[in-house]
Amino acid sequence: MKLKRYLLITKPGIIFGNLIAVAGGYFLAAQGQIDLTLLLATVIGLSLVVASGCVMNNCIDRDIDRHMQRTQGRVLVTGQISLRAAMTHGVLLGLIGFGILWWFTNPVATLLAAFGFIIYVGFYSLWLKRTSVYGTLVGSLSGAMPPVVGYCAVTGQFDTGAALLLLIFCLWQMPHSYAIAIFRFDDYSAAGIPVLPVKQGIKVAKQHIVWYIVAFAGAALMLALSGFAGYGYLVIALLVSIWWLLIALSGYKQEVDDRVWARKLFGFSIIAITALSVMMSIDFCVLPTQALFAAL
Repeated sequence: MKLKRYLLITKPGIIFGNLIAVAGGYFLAAQGQIDLTLLLATVIGLSLVVASGCVMNNCIDRDIDRHMQRTQGRVLVTGQISLRAAMTHGVLLGLIGFGILWWFTNPVATLLAAFGFIIYVGFYSLWLKRTSVYGTLVGSLSGAMPPVVGYCAVTGQFDTGAALLLLIFCLWQMPHSYAIAIFRFDDYSAAGIPVLPVKQGIKVAKQHIVWYIVAFAGAALMLALSGFAGYGYLVIALLVSIWWLLIALSGYKQEVDDRVWARKLFGFSIIAITALSVMMSIDFCVLPTQALFAAL
């Protein structure tokens, strides 16, 4: 039972979602040449780093979690785990995770994971989440790191493919996060968190959601148009982008229930990013320069 508490504080759902993303980035870069040791080290190492960040986030947010209905049962709020024990747990997870990444992958992947960790714990959790409407935007950099780390674990460099993955996943985070803030509007208001729907209204948030989805669609398609993914990926990226956009536009109907609509938008955002992660894993393209080196 005690072990379960330490597992829950790492937010397993978030870790699982990141596993799919990091695998997508890894397989896109590997292009069929799978190094099982590198794959496992990347997945396990990054999962531990993400778990560490989530524990630290829970430690930092324990005061505002008391005001939100969905977080009032968290173990730090109820006192099932002490702050000291949670902090120790988080630090150990982070040290082991970064150690695995440094030893088995490469400095670029490790430093990118560290960048994401610092953004999430330092800039987002400690500062911007509580003070600025731009907290979500800055936090999206952290949320976009897993596929980039997976990609760079293979390539050892931050190139065009890595930049596109960063852009795709950053842009995806915004409608996804705003949707949560809309259907959890009362929670965010009670906790005094200045997310866009609370600070500037749901109507403004809807406008931002539409434009972010349009931008996401462009970035997602660029992964194929730049030669990193194939036609199958291109078709799926186009279809999920159009469908997601249609859901977003349906929020402008006069009779719409904003919370129901936001939950639908959120639900499809998970389907969309999962579909893209799977497709980039199986429908990669061997770039001309890499094909040349393989032939030599």
